[in-house]
Amino acid sequence: MNQSDPTDHVLAAIASLLDHPESRNGSEKPVVEDIAVGSERSGAEGYCKVGPGPIAAIRFKWSVRRENSGEYYVDETIGEHSAPLITGPMSGDEAVRFVDDRESDVRRRFEMLRKEMSGGEIAQQLSNQSGEI
Repeated sequence: MNQSDPTDHVLAAIASLLDHPESRNGSEKPVVEDIAVGSERSGAEGYCKVGPGPIAAIRFKWSVRRENSGEYYVDETIGEHSAPLITGPMSGDEAVRFVDDRESDVRRRFEMLRKEMSGGEIAQQLSNQSGEI
């Protein structure tokens, strides 16, 4: 059985929001930039990254935590109130690398989608203008 990637669902929701700009609250602000928070402590525990996205309800967050056994786990959430998808156990270095890789992949996919949606809007505007001439 194939388990779907939660990134696909979030990117589809973002595409839907970008496809219907009239549903926005009227402001043309750029998408929210990500926030990367490193741990003040030594090691990977507490390492955290937040992905891109126009609204917090569909934004990814990855947090590294250490269990009493010394193994590290990554909690991946979508939005502020979702149950985490837990990955692990792994070493601290593997956990940090996992967070960095997931954030990089989501950012790349988001930017591709954003560019595609922007290009689609431009093409639609040009099509509308050519019909008016």
